[in-house]
Amino acid sequence: MTTFRAPKGTEDILPPDSDWWRRAYRVFDDLCEQFGYGMTLLPLFEDTDVFARGVGGDTEVVEKQMYTFTDKGGRSVTLRPEATASMVRALIQSGGVQTRFKGAFWGPMFRYERPQKGRNRQFYQGDIEYIGTSSPEADVEVIEFGWRYLQRMGLTDVELRLNSIGDAEDRADYRREIQAFLHERFDALSPDAQRRIDSNPMRVLDSKADRDVVADAPVPVDHLGEEAGEHFADVRTGLDNLDIPYVIDARLVRGLDYYNRTVWEYVPRTYDAAQSSVGGGGRYDGLFEILGGKPTPGVGLALGIDRIGLALGAHEATPALDGFIIAARDGDRSAARKLTSELRSAGLRVDMTDRPRPVKAQFKEADRSGAAAAIVVGEEWDAGMVSVKQLETGEQQEVAVEEIEAWLRS
Repeated sequence: MTTFRAPKGTEDILPPDSDWWRRAYRVFDDLCEQFGYGMTLLPLFEDTDVFARGVGGDTEVVEKQMYTFTDKGGRSVTLRPEATASMVRALIQSGGVQTRFKGAFWGPMFRYERPQKGRNRQFYQGDIEYIGTSSPEADVEVIEFGWRYLQRMGLTDVELRLNSIGDAEDRADYRREIQAFLHERFDALSPDAQRRIDSNPMRVLDSKADRDVVADAPVPVDHLGEEAGEHFADVRTGLDNLDIPYVIDARLVRGLDYYNRTVWEYVPRTYDAAQSSVGGGGRYDGLFEILGGKPTPGVGLALGIDRIGLALGAHEATPALDGFIIAARDGDRSAARKLTSELRSAGLRVDMTDRPRPVKAQFKEADRSGAAAAIVVGEEWDAGMVSVKQLETGEQQEVAVEEIEAWLRS
């Protein structure tokens, strides 16, 4: 008999493990509302050129990692490896951005690579994009969002690594300098780095295989023009004003070609994996034009939800339900079902059995459900009371029916 398993590089996330993921989304969604980012729903796949042009044909993502296939209509489509290019495509299709746009996105991404700790072929990201402004205050806000999210999730020992790679025109002199540096060390470079010297030399700084070779290479932050330099200074001042600590990482360039000016990553100090960053982002002022739109500046970030979970380690269990309703007698089921419905309508998380069962069996089901308390509807009901039991401590007491909602919330 055939036994089916999840595809390599994917994971099944089932209760109770999924409780943490539910919380991860709720924290993200709450922050989006507080910061003014509207939720955006995007297709799981796009025309391949959206990513080939947007992300950059010379990146590892496009060259090696995209899930690309030809559909029945003969079109080349790709499962999304990231969200920003899709978001920009959607905005161009809708007519462009007239003033400012602040959008958020949550969902799975797909990259074909060797599965390992912190690297799945299907992984999950929370993204925000602040589009329509070149102000450094937008960069600061987006960086702050990611910082606050990690803090709220309990990942507090994090290093914010910050850099600026300047504007395209700033990089002309730098390009010549870095190319000369790399050509002098050609034989020591990896084949990928050798190939990129002429097409995209700055990407070699991001190559882990060539880390030692480029350790003393010239860096983009030393070649910023006046405008990019002032922009970077303002970003640093904004972070200082918010008491968000950071370190300058002069070799940080990020893995996608559309970035300019500010780039950053969040790296937990206690997390050791092939990919130690749990999120990052940058400014992408030229991406709209690359995808056929009008010049529109933007800045955004992606948070790696899988990696955040790994960096946090074991997740503290929280009650899956506020209460589990138990009918002491078959004749009490109608009242128990009504109480369940009323408490759910009040916003509480409650459940009960699907059919008459002995009280002992109902208590066992209550334990398995992860409920904080069991509420017994029995003889006390006629007197307007229920018996409640804290399932963790075993403490029992009687509570008035009209007070049970407040008791569960306390």
